[in-house]
Amino acid sequence: MSVQETFISHLVELRDRLLRSIYAVFGVFAVLWFWPGLATIYDLLALPMMRTLPEGTHMIATGVITPFLVPLKVGLMAAFLVALPYVLYQVWAFIAPGLYTHEKRFALPLVFGSTLLFLARVAYCYFVVFSWVFRFIIQFAPKSITPAPDIEAYLSFVLTMFVAFGVTFEIPLVEVVLVRTGMVTIAKLKDIRSYVIVGAFVVAAVVTPPDVVSQLLLAIPMCLLYEFGILLAQLIERFFRKDATEEAGTSNPVERGAAELEVPRGAAETEQKRLK
Repeated sequence: MSVQETFISHLVELRDRLLRSIYAVFGVFAVLWFWPGLATIYDLLALPMMRTLPEGTHMIATGVITPFLVPLKVGLMAAFLVALPYVLYQVWAFIAPGLYTHEKRFALPLVFGSTLLFLARVAYCYFVVFSWVFRFIIQFAPKSITPAPDIEAYLSFVLTMFVAFGVTFEIPLVEVVLVRTGMVTIAKLKDIRSYVIVGAFVVAAVVTPPDVVSQLLLAIPMCLLYEFGILLAQLIERFFRKDATEEAGTSNPVERGAAELEVPRGAAETEQKRLK
């Protein structure tokens, strides 16, 4: 098969796997459209805000088609989250044939770990961050006004927080990749620890609302995850170093031949002692 034919076959396979991923996302979206319904999904997303609003207060929609577009966007986001394992499987099935055995052993846990961290950051935002941030903001609202957030602005805020915390929770994997590719060393990661702590609070001050609570809820996990990434990189380096040593030992023909000769010689000595 020529190079051109090989390239075209890869493009065809890439197209097929992209289409399968898109079909999976829209298939899940079609199911969510009828059950439990896009409006219900948005109500679940807005639940942390609704719990902090004064009794009898509701969110508003200032746009003409906003009541339709916002639940639609939320439904697509939920469909992508549900179909994410299948989408990642399609990505893995496309790149796996071109990887070596040791690369597969590293890439598969990396994909699996990134998925878990992605879902963990969504859960952390929804169950922890949102409740604290919204409660803190509502407490500072003057008594002369009634908070009634716009649903489109609320969705924009939620997506921004998801992205910010998503980058945060991927820090350990980024450290592992940098160490494995040789771009940085573990000693270097430890040396720049103080700069990372300062940078974490600067990033938290920029991407989060202007309140102390949300900034701490982002900056502290960033620092803890950075330390966890260092420990994880050390464990992975030890594993691959041990694995490489074992492979080098078993692949050395001289040592392997000597090991094979040790057994007959030892058996011969034992037999001579038994005869005496």
